[in-house]
Amino acid sequence: MRTELHRQPTSPPTDVRNLGILAHVDAGKTTVTERILYLTGAVHKQGEVHDGTTVTDFDSQERDRGITIFAAAVSCSWDGHRINLIDTPGHVDFSDEVERSLRVLDGAIAVFDAVAGVEPQSESVWRQADRHGVPRIAFVNKLDRAGADLDTAVASIRDRLHTVPLVVQLPIGSEDGFGGVVDLLRMRALLWADDGTFEAGRVPDALREEALRRRRLLEETVAELHPAALEEFCAESSVSEQTLRAALRDLTRTGEGVVVLCGSAYRNRGIEPLLEAVVAYLPSPLDVPPVRGTLDGAVQERPADPAAPFAALVFKVNSTATGRLTCLRVYSGTIRKGDTVLDAGARRHERVGRILRVQAGRHTDVDTAVAGDIVAVIGLKAARAGATLCAPAAPLVLEPPAAADPVVSVAVEARRRTDTERLVTALARLVEEDPSLAVRTDPETGQTVLSGMGELHLEVAVEKIRRAHELEIAVGRPQVAYRETVARGVSGLVYRHVKQDGGAGQFAHVVIDAEPLGATGDGGADGGPDFVFRSTVVGGRVPQEYVRAVEAGCRDALAEGPLGGHPVTGLRVTLTDGATHSKDSSEMAFRTAGRFALREALRASAMVLLEPVAEVTVTVPDDAVGGVLGDLAARRGRVSGSTARAGTAVITATVPLAELFGYATRLRSRTQGRGTFTSRPTGYAPAPSPVSPGTADR
Repeated sequence: MRTELHRQPTSPPTDVRNLGILAHVDAGKTTVTERILYLTGAVHKQGEVHDGTTVTDFDSQERDRGITIFAAAVSCSWDGHRINLIDTPGHVDFSDEVERSLRVLDGAIAVFDAVAGVEPQSESVWRQADRHGVPRIAFVNKLDRAGADLDTAVASIRDRLHTVPLVVQLPIGSEDGFGGVVDLLRMRALLWADDGTFEAGRVPDALREEALRRRRLLEETVAELHPAALEEFCAESSVSEQTLRAALRDLTRTGEGVVVLCGSAYRNRGIEPLLEAVVAYLPSPLDVPPVRGTLDGAVQERPADPAAPFAALVFKVNSTATGRLTCLRVYSGTIRKGDTVLDAGARRHERVGRILRVQAGRHTDVDTAVAGDIVAVIGLKAARAGATLCAPAAPLVLEPPAAADPVVSVAVEARRRTDTERLVTALARLVEEDPSLAVRTDPETGQTVLSGMGELHLEVAVEKIRRAHELEIAVGRPQVAYRETVARGVSGLVYRHVKQDGGAGQFAHVVIDAEPLGATGDGGADGGPDFVFRSTVVGGRVPQEYVRAVEAGCRDALAEGPLGGHPVTGLRVTLTDGATHSKDSSEMAFRTAGRFALREALRASAMVLLEPVAEVTVTVPDDAVGGVLGDLAARRGRVSGSTARAGTAVITATVPLAELFGYATRLRSRTQGRGTFTSRPTGYAPAPSPVSPGTADR
């Protein structure tokens, strides 16, 4: 089944599958990717994560740390189909990489550990895929591990992800004796040898009754969800393999069910059926709705047609030895080497120097890329992640991936004054490559502040500067990003802006109400809106263009709250009245009035400081539970649940992010190195007064 990579520079959209590998850290995403590349002939030697020889974890930090940090695209061929594959990070600090990848994918493989089942980050990336409407199939990995259980993992998929698992395989053997699977659609056994080859044969007699029972259960479940399967089931009391395949394909693409396969990627067991499922069930670019964009405020659609006007979305930018590498998904049309394209958002023309078929850290030149392709181009000087590239004669702006707000910051400075300018350049390049990072200058201290999604995220960013730019830099203690919100607002605050200093004057009169959106500011705590503005002014006392100016002024005032200069969130402002002057009123005057009116309103309101919090899942031996619970309490953690699992306890708690700095080291110390934890930001919560971040004993 192995095929020659790059036999054809392009493939028709019907034969293309753009998919990602999603999972919790250490579930085996990268190993699955490596086995796929090996089986498809894209590589001729299997890479291993623990040896630092994988194709997709090609960055030196990824190999040092043994985790995926940067989303990496690879391309391979299987059974006449082009598969563009993106291996995504599993650590929560790099969830923005996952978000940008999901934006350009048509399908995904969700990998689950057969022992742990659905883990916290598995749940997070599943929800991200839900938001983007990305169809998925599931692969329960590591069935050769002690304690592995397919049924338990499937139950966690059903219970925690709230989807209908459609299990199409039955394991043959368990734990170290796992040797193959029963294909429930064809009712045959697939057995793998130690060298990775497999043979298809009859179902073992000892498993035949169980296989028939599970096939019947699969038919019944599919019939409940799919009309054609239900019709056949009622008429024939069974569902044929052909009808089952068609139904599984439909249910996968609508998201009503998820096909579940199983295996052990490390031992080369289960990858061939997984590739067949990718081709059979996940959509091609033609099977997903046409991409939508805007042109002068009007919504337009572009079909996945090579003959349509060119439109593509940039999802990643890398600086490499080859040059500035811009990764993009072509949604419509065709792009050729040497073409001039339009960066629609920046209204800038760029020239495509080279087009590359991406192979993680290695690349192959191609002359063209068509609708449905994921490629990289060299020659674009300024296009950023999220930019739309299109034909100059047919401009269109596609919706960019949403960027998360950074929650942790560190101060950085060059150890040598002569390196200050080099540091500024390095930081600018870093932010260009990773939009989830932000750089600003603290107005009070003059320090350069680097902000990101977590402690590990910032560690990786700083180390990248040191390695790539050979800079010696000093890094301050991490600080979290606080927010402020209104606990009790004010009504009827009047602000009158009058300025007369010769020439045209300025006049604006506004009356506003300021009130909280929710108990802790809906936007800051649970993902709702951060700010809502409305006007109840009647009789034209404030013209509409001035109402918009007042709103803009209020948004300006949200940048700094009265408690500590932190951004304000979870606020509703209502413009209730106002007045204008026939000559001196202007949009600028009303914007100024809106800004100062809201500042006064916030000073007069009862304000609350909010701090970022995270859901922490700690897995520890039974004999260490007491110490770990005490440590979480000292870190102001609130335990929400605890479950027992084979001599270990899994504790779930909500902990302020500021108290998690250094927690990994402390946990290892308390558990003699046997404890592990994961965390994911869940929003904001009121902070104690006065705030003392990092008070827990380290």
